[in-house]
Amino acid sequence: MQTNTPPRSAIRLTRRGRLVLIATGAAVAGTAVAVPLLPLGGEEKAEPTSLVIPEGWRAGQIYEAVDKALSLPPGTAKKSLPKAGLKLPADAEGNPEGYLFPATYPLTDKSTPESMLSYMVDTANKKFNGAPIAAGAQRNAMNVYQAVTIASLVQAEANTKADMGKVARVIFNRLERGMPLQMDSTINYALGRATLGTSLADTRLDSPYNSYQRMGLPPTPIDNPGEDAMRAAISPTPGDWLYFVTVKPGDTRFTADYAEHQRNVAEFNAQQKKGAQQKR
Repeated sequence: MQTNTPPRSAIRLTRRGRLVLIATGAAVAGTAVAVPLLPLGGEEKAEPTSLVIPEGWRAGQIYEAVDKALSLPPGTAKKSLPKAGLKLPADAEGNPEGYLFPATYPLTDKSTPESMLSYMVDTANKKFNGAPIAAGAQRNAMNVYQAVTIASLVQAEANTKADMGKVARVIFNRLERGMPLQMDSTINYALGRATLGTSLADTRLDSPYNSYQRMGLPPTPIDNPGEDAMRAAISPTPGDWLYFVTVKPGDTRFTADYAEHQRNVAEFNAQQKKGAQQKR
């Protein structure tokens, strides 16, 4: 039983494709730096003046983006964590995942990995510890760190902003019923990947992030959620849903009926097979 779980009843969920995560994953980390237009002369390339962190990026992607923005060797930002003095909650145990808040951060000639990461964590604390989020977490019988963890799942799993509240409700409903979450996004996080497919072998992975086998929430957030996901985590949409699957982009189906969910999963698998055949 994971300890990072709201104190309710301490949760096979979704064969859910994380299209957004793939679109904003490590493969495009190099585009995170917003570079201003060159002066009319165009002789010299202007230095970047800001660093854009998209919603849903994992800590590893952010470290990579910081290194690129500051023209530092790969791995520098991650190695700077012990001396960054990040103001993280005790539950985080020094892991900033979930607290590197997605936003646009200014870059100056004095910027360092430590200052950039501290700026992100300080921003997260201001956002998360304010009255709306903190009170919403308490209202749902959880602490802020647990709310951030749920928001990270919502960020990874929801296909659209409109789906976020429903995804959050599925998480709460499963927790309340003592069901495992069974979310593919936690498997992807454990394996350091972003993929649409989860195999039977994947679901047997020995990891605290294996939400097919472990009850409750994962031990940490699995990405860095934005404000929309945080709002969904503390104010989930009312409903009795226990399952959801994104059959195709823009078509996510929620249900409380397992047989209906299985039909939706079959349609998802058919769509994936059709797409694979068309690529041949």
